[in-house]
Amino acid sequence: MGTLLKTKKDVVTEFRTTGILEAARKVFARKGFHDATVDDIAAAAGVAKGTVYLYYGSKQEVYFAALKFGIAQMYAVLVQEVRRASTSEQKLRALIAAKLAYFDENRDFFKIYYSELGKIPTTHPGTIDAEFKALYLEQARLVESILKEGARKKAIRNLPAGDTAFAISDIIRGVVTQRVLGWSKSKMSQDVDFIFDLIWKGISVQ
Repeated sequence: MGTLLKTKKDVVTEFRTTGILEAARKVFARKGFHDATVDDIAAAAGVAKGTVYLYYGSKQEVYFAALKFGIAQMYAVLVQEVRRASTSEQKLRALIAAKLAYFDENRDFFKIYYSELGKIPTTHPGTIDAEFKALYLEQARLVESILKEGARKKAIRNLPAGDTAFAISDIIRGVVTQRVLGWSKSKMSQDVDFIFDLIWKGISVQ
């Protein structure tokens, strides 16, 4: 019979890999993929270079692991905030606010996610594309669930949930980009209100 308890080795591995991935995110954001080195990542994480290679076979593996770690971390935050809300209207606002807050607090992650990803060489693009598509679709499904619940409760118009979810994600990403690049001088609460009002007026039952 299996056990859900973590072994000491599991705890040490999780602690070390988390530290490596958080350090890698900062290094890649500051130097870019091509100029960053495993030595840089090891130094930032406070571990030996060999420790990095103990868990990851190459700089590219560290990069994609850091991206997946960040996406999973963000998704967990979104789910937590959405579950705290009661109505579809509150859930949508909570999701918008949580996503803006996450990227404001993790600008290094935003930079490697949107700026560097297209520059990374890969020998297995199909596999990597599939992995990131799955993570992206997971976020879209969360938005879809809000839309479908709202439609059932007659608060949201009966729209194509998939297409609408992607459109909402694009709107949020546009505002996030402006904030991270310093183009938006608005307070976060103002940007949340702007996004929510723009979306809600288009999808709600009037």
